[in-house]
Amino acid sequence: MDGRAAFRYLALGDSYTIGTSVHADERWPKLLIDRLDGDGRIEYVAKRGWTTQDLIEGIETADPTGPYALVSLLIGVNDQYDGLGLPAFTRCFGRLLSQAVEYAGGDKQRVFAVSIPDYAYTPQGRGLKRTSEEIARFNEVASRIALRNGVAYLNVTPISQRGLTDPDLVAADGLHPSAKQYRLWTEKVLYSHVVKHL
Repeated sequence: MDGRAAFRYLALGDSYTIGTSVHADERWPKLLIDRLDGDGRIEYVAKRGWTTQDLIEGIETADPTGPYALVSLLIGVNDQYDGLGLPAFTRCFGRLLSQAVEYAGGDKQRVFAVSIPDYAYTPQGRGLKRTSEEIARFNEVASRIALRNGVAYLNVTPISQRGLTDPDLVAADGLHPSAKQYRLWTEKVLYSHVVKHL
């Protein structure tokens, strides 16, 4: 990298961040830091089933210490699944994005948000149109908040929507992304402008 003492990456989120159903080395944040800085360190504040409010509370408990060279935020699928509604998601996501920027030392260029994958395109999701429509609405809100705050927003949802035509993109549990899909996400991040200044 650029000679800094330690490249530290903070990954905030839920099951999609910790890579439920894949090996720890196959999580997309791990793949990303390995490509950016093989000696870098990654810290996760993420847990399967977390909503945006759960992540807020999780951050308070973990109390990560910045600044970080890179911070990612991927959250919201459980807000959608639990039927918590867009108003609460909007409020919590905005707060989390502000926190992410703070953990990056105020540098918005070191922060990026990732869209919610569309789990309707998995065997367990059964191709339900309503699920896709709801996730699209949550992603629209998240992208709008990111844009308003000058934070990059990476849309991986189209990759996830290939899950029924390419079963290798879905993990063995029939619901979460596979290691193959996470590799595609990683490539998308690497070819975005997010990491070009690091």
